[in-house]
Amino acid sequence: MTKADLIEEVSRVVEMTRKESEVIVEAIFDSVVRSLRSGDKIEIRGFGSFRTRQRQPRIGRNPKTGARVEVPAKKIPYFKPSKELKDVVNDSSHTTPAPAEAPEQTPNP
Repeated sequence: MTKADLIEEVSRVVEMTRKESEVIVEAIFDSVVRSLRSGDKIEIRGFGSFRTRQRQPRIGRNPKTGARVEVPAKKIPYFKPSKELKDVVNDSSHTTPAPAEAPEQTPNP
């Protein structure tokens, strides 16, 4: 799913214009990014949590030349899914077949 798909889905579900849905999706993403940049943790119950992790400085190699390169310390965003999300993703009973794959119903004689 792309960001455009998400905007389209929000627009359809809440019966808003695409432009209004785009504002909502952008506001959510901006809030998440702002919180992570300031070092806050975002926790969405039943979905998961976003936080940052600190990476230590290290010596890397340029793959083209093989030269040593110093890679500075940096923060990276990290997402940890909730148990509920993991369960839903791994539970095969929540999947619905596509219309073309749905079994045909035959009347019982």
